[in-house]
Amino acid sequence: MADLILALDLPTGDDARRLVDRIPELTWVKLGPVLMNRAGGGVDLVREMVDRGLRVFLDQKWHDIPNTVRGAAEAARGLGVRMATVHALGGAPMLAAAAEGAGESGDGGGLGIVAVTVLTSHDASSYGDAVGGLRADLRQEVRRLATLAMGAGVRGLVCSPEEAADVRDVVGEGKWGFVPGVLRP
Repeated sequence: MADLILALDLPTGDDARRLVDRIPELTWVKLGPVLMNRAGGGVDLVREMVDRGLRVFLDQKWHDIPNTVRGAAEAARGLGVRMATVHALGGAPMLAAAAEGAGESGDGGGLGIVAVTVLTSHDASSYGDAVGGLRADLRQEVRRLATLAMGAGVRGLVCSPEEAADVRDVVGEGKWGFVPGVLRP
């Protein structure tokens, strides 16, 4: 069964609160970097959403040295965050450190780390420029990074609808796979 996660990609914490108040059956919210860095966002908003009984998906796409990412995961876990993103390009040691900091146990509880492979804003040329290579086969690169991330112990992947079929077997049974989308009334 698929869960819906409401992205609180709004200008202020007050806007986010008003939207959450309008949807009493809501179970998951996503807090991203724009809202988290605006007035009324941040740690207090995370705590408030957790106190409301909501599962929080912290979408900050960490990509740093392993020790820093481990610390970020530990801090998020301490706040009651249930899911957080990392960039798979950070490499296996960073991904494993994130999973360790999250307290990954494989039982589905606590904080789950999900890896982002290739940003959907990239095409083959811009991705190749970013990683110092020539034009990359993005489907192949998504699969390579997905395999790396899952092998490092993260709980799942975030991927585009076009990539979902390519990584379904990499994610595996009992792991999480997320496909962002926009629902229109």
